[in-house]
Amino acid sequence: MIQVRVATEHDFAAYGQLLVESYSQLPGFPGPEQQPQYYQMLSQVGQFTRQPGVQIFVAETESGQLGGGVLYFADMAHYGSGGTAASYQQASGIRLLAVDAACRGRGIGEQLTRRCIDEANSRGHQAMLLHTTAAMQSAWRLYQRLGFERFSDIDFTQVSMPVFGFRLHLAQEQQ
Repeated sequence: MIQVRVATEHDFAAYGQLLVESYSQLPGFPGPEQQPQYYQMLSQVGQFTRQPGVQIFVAETESGQLGGGVLYFADMAHYGSGGTAASYQQASGIRLLAVDAACRGRGIGEQLTRRCIDEANSRGHQAMLLHTTAAMQSAWRLYQRLGFERFSDIDFTQVSMPVFGFRLHLAQEQQ
């Protein structure tokens, strides 16, 4: 049984290490030698929680292992990526989803994403925004399966790498 919970400070270093390991092993994704500042940010991911409305959700396995994590933003002003995503109101954001290689295939990425969606719904937000890259195809498929649609308005380029925006309309939005 996987338990998704709010991370504590004791989880931050392990989640940061998981991000570094996961992202550095993605085929076609820049490594630490190409983007050292990015990987330093990943390793210190807990610092994001100093901003209002920012939480880390982690998935803990039956044995107490950190199976994955995700960064949730209740206020897009603190989202901190390129592009225009930070200007959106009544929206929540997701960044830096990672699942431990030994735990993949157990639905952890989906559970973490759904936890963020639940949090956004509880706040009455109209949309959930996120970014992903071509190297993150399993995440890309997960987001689409959950109803996220491409949202090119928030696309940007990070050191010559295209970063693609996605949006999920939440239940509160008036059609």
